[in-house]
Amino acid sequence: MATLVSSAGGLLAMLNESRPELKLYALSNLNKLVDGFWPEISTSVPIIESLYEDEEFGQHQRQLAALLVSKVFYYLGELNDSLSYALGAGSLFDVSEDSYYIHTLLSKAIDEYASLKSKAAESNAEAANVDPRLEAIVERMLNKCILDGKYQQAMGIAIECRRLDKLEEAIIKSDNVQGTLSYCINVSHSYINLREYRREVLRLLVRVYQNLPSPDYLSICQCLMFLGEPEGVATILEKLLRSDNKEDALLAFQIAFDLVENEHQAFLLNVRNRLSAPKTHTSEPVQPESTEAAQNEGSAPGDVQMTDGSSSTSVTVPEDPTEVMYSERLTKIKGILSGETSIKLTLQFLYSHNKSDLLILKTIKQSVEMRNSVCHSATIYANAIMHAGTTVDTFLRENLDWLSRATNWAKFSATAGLGVIHRGHLQQGRSLMAPYLPQGGAGGGGSPYSEGGALYALGLIHANHGEGIKQFLRDSLRSTNVEVIQHGACLGLGLSALGTADEEIYDDIKSVLYTDSAVAGEAAGISMGLLMVGTASEKANEMLTYAHETSHEKIIRGLALGIALTVYGREEEADTLIEQMTRDQDPILRYGGMYALALAYSGTANNKAIRQLLHFAVSDVSDDVRRTAVLALGFVLYSEPEQTPRIVSLLSESYNPHVRYGAALAVGISCAGTGLSEAISLLEPLTSDVVDFVRQGALIAMAMVMVQISEASDSRVGAFRRQLEKIILDKHEDTMSKMGAILASGILDAGGRNVTIRLLSKTKHDKVTAVVGLAVFSQFWYWYPLIYFLSLAFSPTAFIGLNYDLKVPKFQFMSFAKPSLFEYPKPTTVATTTSAVKLPTAVLSTSAKATKARAKKEAADQKANPEKTIPGEESSSGKGKSYSEKDGDSMQVDGTTEKKSEPERSEPAFEFLTNPARVVPAQEEYIKFLEESRYVPVKLEPSGFVLLRDQRPSEPEVLSLTDTPSSTASAAGGPATGQSGSASAMAVDEEPQPPQPFEYTV
Repeated sequence: MATLVSSAGGLLAMLNESRPELKLYALSNLNKLVDGFWPEISTSVPIIESLYEDEEFGQHQRQLAALLVSKVFYYLGELNDSLSYALGAGSLFDVSEDSYYIHTLLSKAIDEYASLKSKAAESNAEAANVDPRLEAIVERMLNKCILDGKYQQAMGIAIECRRLDKLEEAIIKSDNVQGTLSYCINVSHSYINLREYRREVLRLLVRVYQNLPSPDYLSICQCLMFLGEPEGVATILEKLLRSDNKEDALLAFQIAFDLVENEHQAFLLNVRNRLSAPKTHTSEPVQPESTEAAQNEGSAPGDVQMTDGSSSTSVTVPEDPTEVMYSERLTKIKGILSGETSIKLTLQFLYSHNKSDLLILKTIKQSVEMRNSVCHSATIYANAIMHAGTTVDTFLRENLDWLSRATNWAKFSATAGLGVIHRGHLQQGRSLMAPYLPQGGAGGGGSPYSEGGALYALGLIHANHGEGIKQFLRDSLRSTNVEVIQHGACLGLGLSALGTADEEIYDDIKSVLYTDSAVAGEAAGISMGLLMVGTASEKANEMLTYAHETSHEKIIRGLALGIALTVYGREEEADTLIEQMTRDQDPILRYGGMYALALAYSGTANNKAIRQLLHFAVSDVSDDVRRTAVLALGFVLYSEPEQTPRIVSLLSESYNPHVRYGAALAVGISCAGTGLSEAISLLEPLTSDVVDFVRQGALIAMAMVMVQISEASDSRVGAFRRQLEKIILDKHEDTMSKMGAILASGILDAGGRNVTIRLLSKTKHDKVTAVVGLAVFSQFWYWYPLIYFLSLAFSPTAFIGLNYDLKVPKFQFMSFAKPSLFEYPKPTTVATTTSAVKLPTAVLSTSAKATKARAKKEAADQKANPEKTIPGEESSSGKGKSYSEKDGDSMQVDGTTEKKSEPERSEPAFEFLTNPARVVPAQEEYIKFLEESRYVPVKLEPSGFVLLRDQRPSEPEVLSLTDTPSSTASAAGGPATGQSGSASAMAVDEEPQPPQPFEYTV
């Protein structure tokens, strides 16, 4: 029978005895009683400590004393002392014991160990000065986790403690190695803050992957891309291409498409050039694909052949059939890696699925005053964004007279807008823009503004895929001294050679910068940044020096952004440059420092970067810097969009309108395309802010958040569309917010209602072009033509399944959701637009009295003879009209509920989609592939480019996407108008023709 102990005093007295056995007995029993009697035992801590330090006392007894002191300090809240004595307890500190004491000290030990290892790594010390006893505890904990099968816990601790040996052991011993590895990749992107350490982890993962019996090549290549090792990717692709198995070739194509999605031009070209040529002897030089040759017949000289020399040089006569097969596959994969295949398919998809609503543009055009050049230009921008990548320029062709009123820079923007509409039209980019391009020598014959705009347009068409156009743009830049043309050529060059770090192009742009022309210099500064994106090159210091020397504010601003672009994604490597810029006296360079912080830590949700930005957002003396600091939070947090509204919620209520504007755009950038409810709730009050430019920013941000979100999934989308229409039609609305509303209308229906704004690829890598595009787009505050950079962030919401020949076969798959949830917005009709413009009818007081009297009399009659009103339905509907004048709202509600109730009953809970299909981001979770289908995806992805395995190869295939805009939209102003007009899904031709122009005289 257990005896009840009411005091530890007797046991504590035993500690003063001289015999070791009594001391041991006392320590053993005190250890059992410490949970209840720690306040009493704490008075004797010095005695127990002296026992621990007594070297004559036995090892076991000393460890027991240490454990007892550790527990007392734990209860006293002195965790550091508690841990140091727990280390002295050796094996008596049992990591497998399930108690609060053990759990608390273990987490303390792991934190301590992790911080010591991190400090050692940061100071580049060879070996961390870590207590071996602490290391032993952490190892025991790791071993216990691995033995208990808690592999994820073990990996988390190992990553945090920088124990890559234990990380490898946990991965290899886990039940599902592939799943564990993919979990590890996610953890490394989400939780490892230091770039260099993340690279070490990824190298380890690649090594583990490669040692598996069946390696996951898709994941390996993603890791290698992050590590910047093109030779590793090229080796894997070549191995798969040379395989006799068709499945391996499909996998190689899938890997190539996944890499292209990350939009890293320099890396992809590097991989492409490392693929070895087939072992053959050469014969006559011939084009590799007759179809491609036919397509390019109508191209202007110097039109783009993206597959440059490697694939369209001399055709070879292979001696070996395996080499013939490899040669065919190599041609295909080079087309994919150059971006040509995906661009061509995207172009066909956007062209064939275009659902843009020309009536919206028509309404905007009619409601905008011709005198207001800002709104006139905004309408042109909205049209370009609305038709981005669709090649449909019907609106421009139908309104040439209206368009011709654009002068000077507005003409520059109008011409450049064609580049957004025809984005990706690589085969005929030059011939489309030919009428506007400089015609030999400086200046040519046309307006320098349209020539500069055309060069900028070429850059937009070939953005991030400029192999064939770079030389033409360089020649144009060298052969002119007109600053407007230089401006366009610099932007075009920066876009087409994005991230290639081409020294020759850099020198050409630098010579323009050194002319010290404000207009050309601004574009040159941005262009240098675009060229050197993410290289963290020494050129940044050269640019910074020039920014200090020049007196032009525009040049300093261009260079500030350019410098920020060079450190894109470099994280802690960029800290020195960021520190230098943020401490500068010039507010424009501090402003650049905010962008440098945003881009260096883009998508990392790094606490240090967030803290710095928040500090500048509330403390800097310049409004520009404060606005940009808040806006920059959007770039740092786009990988965790749900965090942004919470972080900027207080800033969105700031007294400073610049900070409120920054908060709106930060939410717009990080939550773009998510339709996040918290983001919409934060932006709603800002859309009716007292300051015009805050309203503008909030409207644009709201459109970015709501892009591709249907009214069925969030009713606020419909309300927002109506709000935009109201602002645009309101004659008294100020220009700034009207411009915001016009741009927002374009963004909501961007790319023919088939694109969203996506900054992360499906493999959770940053999409370089998209992030850079949004960063430069946010500069439109100073320079409107930069609005077009938004088109770089557009990503088609499409599922495009491809067979072995990279053709698009027809097959069906399912979306297990109501069709109305993700359908296209209904096209506007003439009635709704005119009713919105209708002014309230003036009613005379006498007629109002008469109407009242009549209504009273009718009501009295109704009471007296209720049956009389029932018989005819006509009379009730007739009366409905008179009531609707008095109480229109209630009538509308009744009408809509009646209409809605019918389809709701019959609406199916799923729908069949046919490849290629529009699949919006919110719909992806509902996509399922049919089991008995002829085609099975190589990789189960609900959107993007997916390679398909043909289960019945002997049967004939039915192909889609055979219509290509390149065959119709020949030269500007050619016969393309009819077809491109019909492709635009709006029934413009069905409505009556507008009346002839007339003069209105008062």
